[in-house]
Amino acid sequence: MIAIKDLLLRFSGILLSEEIKKEAVRNVISETIRIPVKKEDIKIKNGTIYLNIKPIYKNEIFIKRDKIFSLLKEALGRKSPQEIR
Repeated sequence: MIAIKDLLLRFSGILLSEEIKKEAVRNVISETIRIPVKKEDIKIKNGTIYLNIKPIYKNEIFIKRDKIFSLLKEALGRKSPQEIR
């Protein structure tokens, strides 16, 4: 019989990788547009980044989209998100 702690250890790696992705996205966006973005305002689902920020900041992000994706690819490799909404 598998202990619950063993099952939870399997899922902890998944949760940590999501937190690492969020932190990398936050760092890249904050560095690129020079405006701090909270980790709570970022959601990553199915390779898409969802941002809960002001529209004026989103416009700046869409303008610098190529630079953001190239920096994310360097930071996260092939598991980097492919789209921003």
